[in-house]
Amino acid sequence: MKENTMKQRPGVSQVLKQFVHTKIFTLLVLLTLMIVVFTVISNGAFLNPPNIRHILQATVVISLLTIGAGMLLIAGYIDLSLGGIGSMCAMMAAYLLRTGSPWFVAAAAAIALGGLCGLVNAVMVNEFRFQSFIATLATASITQGFTAVISGGRHIDIFDRTFNFIGGARILNNMVPISLIISLLLLILYGIALKNTKFGRSVYLVGGNTDASRLVGLRPKRISYMLFINAGVLAAVAGMLLAGRMMTANQIGITGSQFAGLTAAILGGISLGGGTGGMGGALIGILILSGFNNGMTVVNVPPHWQTVASGAILLIALTADFISAKNRAKN
Repeated sequence: MKENTMKQRPGVSQVLKQFVHTKIFTLLVLLTLMIVVFTVISNGAFLNPPNIRHILQATVVISLLTIGAGMLLIAGYIDLSLGGIGSMCAMMAAYLLRTGSPWFVAAAAAIALGGLCGLVNAVMVNEFRFQSFIATLATASITQGFTAVISGGRHIDIFDRTFNFIGGARILNNMVPISLIISLLLLILYGIALKNTKFGRSVYLVGGNTDASRLVGLRPKRISYMLFINAGVLAAVAGMLLAGRMMTANQIGITGSQFAGLTAAILGGISLGGGTGGMGGALIGILILSGFNNGMTVVNVPPHWQTVASGAILLIALTADFISAKNRAKN
């Protein structure tokens, strides 16, 4: 029996051969090429410790939005409201801090507000049968309006030490932000949950075929409620971490990172059609996107061309997702 078992185990060469044909390997190659190109063009400035620190800091907000948006994409939904939700929740936390509330009360209220927004999205999608992108687009507009109402059209400074520490403090020779550790831990936890728990497998089944998932006893509606609420909570956390680091909450907040989260998820192999992808690929997608945006700044590309390039990356990611989905359908 032991001999048969040993014969059935794939060798190192076979494992490497299989890995070369995976999406993860392709993404790692792209990440390596990007690092080499920007390092050469910038005469090494791209890999300077301060610049690496900026890249790592930029991944925090994108990571949290990618987790929330990615989980929904795997289940077959899309959320365009996370930037607006996160900005509104950060503004709410800043407002409560200004009125004298303890930091944990302000944070809890903001997280609850984010979860409530996610619940509203889930109700519109499940009970009123709105398309998820239409429902969440409406929520995005509403939350942006409420952000202006809460702030009175102005920014609110944050002077709470704990809030600022969690959002902006760094360790390991001032290189690694504490907020980065939080986002990485969440990526790992959600990655493990997706691949190794019953709930994670249920998310994939719902995204792959909603009707079939019902036949095997799953509750797609219940899962979608959990995922929309989860995305709203993560958006609230992302908004507060940014506000804590900047020591202020403003009307823009994390709205500029809304499509960055979606782009990183799709670039990392999470399909718009649902049922495929994971947090491992999403992490590499986040690094590629953050590194690319930073590299464009380092080599002095004008801001308007950076916007064009970011849109081009999203278009490329969508095209690759379309081709991949078409190939899966043929197979």
